[in-house]
Amino acid sequence: MVLCAALSCLFVGCKEGEQKKGAKSKPVREYNAMVLQTASRELSSTYSAIIRGKQDVDIRTKVQGYITDIMVKEGSRVKQGQTLFIIDQKQYQAALATAEALVDAAQAKVDEAQLSASSKEMLFKENIVSEFDLRLARTNLAQAKAQLAQAKANELTASNNLAYTLVKSPVDGVVGTLPFRVGTLVSPSDAVPMTTVSDNSEMSVYFSMSEKQTLALKRQHGALENALQSLPPVQLQLNDGTIYPEAGRIEAISGIIDPTTGTVTLLARFPNKQRLLISGGTGTIILPHLQDNCVIIPQSATYEIQDKTYAYKIENGIAKTKIIGVFELTDGKEYIVESGLMAGDTIIVNGIGSVRDNAPVRIREFAEPIK
Repeated sequence: MVLCAALSCLFVGCKEGEQKKGAKSKPVREYNAMVLQTASRELSSTYSAIIRGKQDVDIRTKVQGYITDIMVKEGSRVKQGQTLFIIDQKQYQAALATAEALVDAAQAKVDEAQLSASSKEMLFKENIVSEFDLRLARTNLAQAKAQLAQAKANELTASNNLAYTLVKSPVDGVVGTLPFRVGTLVSPSDAVPMTTVSDNSEMSVYFSMSEKQTLALKRQHGALENALQSLPPVQLQLNDGTIYPEAGRIEAISGIIDPTTGTVTLLARFPNKQRLLISGGTGTIILPHLQDNCVIIPQSATYEIQDKTYAYKIENGIAKTKIIGVFELTDGKEYIVESGLMAGDTIIVNGIGSVRDNAPVRIREFAEPIK
């Protein structure tokens, strides 16, 4: 019995030794790796934008009256000085006729006073009338001339009011909506304009940058005026996701931070020869900029768990899991590493689904570094 127990222990011990020996001989997996280097990439920042015409002019009447005719249609192109609306002219024609008659009457009084004053001048020289009579005649003449001037001013006002019954476009552009119809009573105090004429030969696109981004521009270029000269052309992504074919230029940067939003407004100009852009629309400004000395890794060398991105860094032949901060490039293939890795680190670039943390690995071959 003692001999059997001893043989049994020897058998078990030999088996355990064989198992340990087999564990040590388990093959180390091979992977392709990459030594990280710095490179440069052109990135782009996006900003929500509002599209406006070069000039959006609200059309309002200067006189009160009923609309008797509408000379344009919504969306039609008009020239500067073209009549858009006609307001009932009868009362203003009558007012002008009255003003003209008052001018004639005032002119007749001036002529009469002039004759009287001239006569008194002659009679005074012959000592027929007194100096008082002469001064009175001169005063009557001055009063008649003042009344004539007032009558002419009233005539000019009446003439202007009649002219204002023809509501004309102050600019070339496109007519907006027409909220009023023939027969509507309009006045200068109306809250709603009769229409809006938009000069959309060139479009103004407004977007905002944060205070932090604006300060970065100032540090980079020394002053916002210098930044305007250095900023590259920008693109406009329309609401349907397409890119507007014409590039734009940033022409103005507000020097005031909006206290309600903490942002600074920028203005970009876009040509609009094809009239594709419409005032009042929205879009997205795409501003490119060059990022120097950044560490870039392929997206295939990473994996995500619960919104965190991981990569495997090789340290002394051991795969170490690293949480990394990344910025996704628009090509969908690469990340810019913002934290967790640096130039000179070696990472696994293939088969990361089979890698285990702290497992020994062997480098099969080195992939070309990203440049």
